[in-house]
Amino acid sequence: MSDTTSEAPKLSWWRRLSGGLKRTSTSLSTAVADLVTKRKLDRAMVEEIEDVLLRADLGTDVAARIADAVGAGRYDKAISADEVKRVVATEVEKVLSPVAKPLVIAATKAPFVILVVGVNGSGKTTTIGKLAARFSAEGHSVMLAAGDTFRAAAIEQLKVWGERTGSPVIAGAQGSDSASLAFNALASAKEQNRDVLLIDTAGRLQNKAELMNELEKVVRVIRKIDPSAPHAVLLVLDATVGQNALSQVEAFHRIAGVTGLVMTKLDGTARGGILVALAEKHKLPVHFIGVGESVEDLAPFTARDFAEAVAGIDR
Repeated sequence: MSDTTSEAPKLSWWRRLSGGLKRTSTSLSTAVADLVTKRKLDRAMVEEIEDVLLRADLGTDVAARIADAVGAGRYDKAISADEVKRVVATEVEKVLSPVAKPLVIAATKAPFVILVVGVNGSGKTTTIGKLAARFSAEGHSVMLAAGDTFRAAAIEQLKVWGERTGSPVIAGAQGSDSASLAFNALASAKEQNRDVLLIDTAGRLQNKAELMNELEKVVRVIRKIDPSAPHAVLLVLDATVGQNALSQVEAFHRIAGVTGLVMTKLDGTARGGILVALAEKHKLPVHFIGVGESVEDLAPFTARDFAEAVAGIDR
């Protein structure tokens, strides 16, 4: 009996994930099936398969490697679409395995301070709410800090998540100083013996200098209370921006010293392969991925599940 219950959530996450990545896997598998059913494998077909992979935003290096793996030992033979899918899944998993790392909340560092960064519209504030729900469900006591003080909507949204998850929210008026808010939040979290403090931040990347100064100030003041904080800097990325995500990682990594990634909105794009390109290029840990609106649609990242869902493999 216990086996079935432990399997049930896994299956439902697989269904969510494969459903969420449907647009990516369908565009890949349809294009591949069109190619392989017509003729035997030759150099031209391998190049066409590489183009299909590039269009899914897998990145040039990965696309070339997968195409080579498809061609290896198979020239002048018929190849099925399923064989190509299997090669895609295997090669994608190889790229993703090294970055699929859980976010570990170290009990020795309470409150464990997580600074959440990302451009406006990436799903940052919603992700904080979903993480608060996840950590609370795991038995951690959580506090939220509404550090995106420029957007009244972000402050209100965080308060709603605070109510929903039973987590206190430290917030100021719109336009108030985000660094002093972060300082007060950490002081309160320490006082209340909270396990986790999630700090939202502004995301106006178009003015990098201002954003950099603000984030540096936030880090500087929280280190006055805890020199080891922040213990994690999570960058939230919206999968629908495709290649643009690569430059966001570069900018935020430089500005804020990103320690891990969360990718949202994978269900809204046919270019979910961008996560593979990011893993290949930046090698940053990927902690969570999101494939929808509900709390259950954000889950820890696993390389094999993602690789098989992108390739359109049925289970």
